[in-house]
Amino acid sequence: MGRNVVRFRIGATDISSIRFGISPGHELCHAVRVLQNPPDHPLQWGWLRSVRSAMPRGAFGVLRTVIGPEGYFPDFLTSTPTWDMAPADEVERLRRVPAESVRADLTKVLARSEGLRHRIIADMFAHPERTRAQAQVADAWEEVWEAALAPHWPQIRRLISADIDLRVRRVGVDGVAAMVGSLHGSVAWHRDAIEIEMRKHSEEVDCEGSGVVLVPSVMSTPRCSVLTEPPAQPTLFYPVLGLSASWTQERSAVEESLVELLGSGRARALLSLDGPRSTSEVADACATAVSTASHHLTILRKAQLVHSRRDGTRMLHARTPLGEALLGAGT
Repeated sequence: MGRNVVRFRIGATDISSIRFGISPGHELCHAVRVLQNPPDHPLQWGWLRSVRSAMPRGAFGVLRTVIGPEGYFPDFLTSTPTWDMAPADEVERLRRVPAESVRADLTKVLARSEGLRHRIIADMFAHPERTRAQAQVADAWEEVWEAALAPHWPQIRRLISADIDLRVRRVGVDGVAAMVGSLHGSVAWHRDAIEIEMRKHSEEVDCEGSGVVLVPSVMSTPRCSVLTEPPAQPTLFYPVLGLSASWTQERSAVEESLVELLGSGRARALLSLDGPRSTSEVADACATAVSTASHHLTILRKAQLVHSRRDGTRMLHARTPLGEALLGAGT
């Protein structure tokens, strides 16, 4: 039996159109799936314990029906990921999705559903404006977001940003093909295409003129997923690098463990990097000399917990995905 592979065909002029993005909508849709199938997502159990009791039952029921436990979910629930995509932008766009797009996506859901779910989706299909704009979807999206992901979004955003920073640096060192091949075990660069091994789906996608968006994800399954059908831009979602089960751990527990592992000086330096910081800013945050902060940052960089880049006359330091994973949600 042959493999199921999606191939994003990349022309020579399209390599420069490969870019990274962030998708709050994708994170929310997969969070809804984690809540439906906890045993399949052990890295999210800490998150589950923290949000399950606060989940709004009615709103979650709406999204659970629309998204389902696996496979396809409506493309209108997400928009083309960009670097600066914010949750408020995503839900506002959702309220303006054309009725024909809602119906087109719900047609695909109807073909994949049965029983009660099929009947509910059929009613949504019959009233696309209500489905899009009222509590059936958009309000439910916003309500579930506030309960499930808003408290954890700063940490999710940091994990995603650290992953992207590392991938971009790898392009500079090893080239685009090597970077793409490092995204996940199911992803490879072959001649003129990005190839993604899938469970049930095979497709050839011509990306000429559009490029591909690469989107790291915290909440998705250990496998990759893709968007291939117009008008969506070809998109590859892949698991963020270095995610551990402790990513929602409380700060106090993280600090204590870090001090035991790294020593107090290096632990404080790593914790201070809640965003790109200069050496002097790290020294101020840690109440230590600049030379001492520089020494700690050098050791952290050698351990691949921190990466550094020059910005004019300053050297800016940030945590790598490994550094973020080590801290969990401790910042």
